[in-house]
Parts: sequence; C-alpha cells; structure tokens
Amino acid sequence: MSKTDLVVFGSGGFGREVMWMIETNPELTEKYNILGYVDDSTEKKGCEINGRVVVGNTDTLLSAESETAVVIAVGDPDLRKSIYEKLKINHNLFFPTVISADARVSDYVKMGQGSIICCNTIITVNIEIGDFFISNLDCTVGHDAVIGNFVTLNPSVNVSGNVTVKDGTDIGTGTNIIQGKTIGSDVIIGAGSVVVKDIPDSCTAVGVPAVPIKFHN
Repeated sequence: MSKTDLVVFGSGGFGREVMWMIETNPELTEKYNILGYVDDSTEKKGCEINGRVVVGNTDTLLSAESETAVVIAVGDPDLRKSIYEKLKINHNLFFPTVISADARVSDYVKMGQGSIICCNTIITVNIEIGDFFISNLDCTVGHDAVIGNFVTLNPSVNVSGNVTVKDGTDIGTGTNIIQGKTIGSDVIIGAGSVVVKDIPDSCTAVGVPAVPIKFHN
C-alpha cells in the first residue's frame, strides 16, 4: 500500500514536538510518508532539524501537484487560521487530525479536520470539537464539552464537563475551567487562571478567578 506524503508546517518548538509525536505513532508512520518540515523562515530552507529537512515554504505547498497531508503545528490560533486560509486554495492539500499514541480519545468524540492531540491528553465522552483544535501536552477535556474552530489548549489545561469554548480562543498553560462555563470567541486566557464565570468574546482574562483585563477587536 502506497503512503501519502505528509509535512509539518512550522519547525519551531511545537512543530518539533509534533514531528516527534508523529514519528513515534506506528498508526501514522504506516499511513504517511514524512517528507519533513515546511517553514516560511527563509534561513531555515534546506536545514536539517532533528533528522528532518525543511523542504520548502508556503509557495512550495501552493504548487504541490500530488496529494499532500499538511499538519499545521502553530499554536497561535490567528496565525494557524491565516496559514490554512492561504493553503486551502490548493485542492491537492488536506489537513488530517493527528493523535499521539499516548493520548486517550473516546469513540464518542466528534472532531473536525486539522486537529493535533498531544501526549497524555484525555478527551472523554460526548464531546464536539471543531476544526484545527490543538490540545497540547497533558490536557483533559470532560464530558459534553463543545469546542470551536482554531482553539488552542496549552499544556496542562483542564476543561471540565459541559464547558463551551468558542472559536479562536487561546487558553494558557495550567488553566482550569470549572464545569458548565462558556468562554467566548477570540479570547486569551492567561496561564494559571481558574475560570469560574463565563468569559465574554474578544478579551484577555487572567487570574484566580479569571476576569477580563482588556478587550480587543
């Protein structure tokens, strides 16, 4: 059986972690031929990073003439969305969801394209997740949660049951969200926060308990 070519977009720290995650998952290595990294930093083109070469940039992917899987390993939700919007015009590209061999995701999870589920993540039951979700190392998502598109959970985030997190929200390392709360779209939650009340759209919220400290467009 022939393998489909795969690249990791982004060769920074998170990109390197995602590459390692893919390389160590037999289900993924049996399915994909890993070409290397894609990165728009001109000084990185052709460089070898942890045994994998930076094979090109956005233009390389836009000119791809064969089916290629692209894993967008960029933590910032806005930047991740911007990269996808550029690449989606080439219909030879697709965006698989990749899950670490050390993660636990139940069969009762609906998840969109382009998501990355890292080591030691636990995603339980009856959960709906949109496109291009990132769950970084050691996160949990509880029952009946609803998570939108382009959401990032940084390491060790705990999302309790019946929580809603809307599109484009970035939740900082070590944040805890208690059950039943809603976090709006385009929100930044500061590291170590505890969310005990709903958080409105388009704000930065920090603290224990988390409260908005500024609003942005």
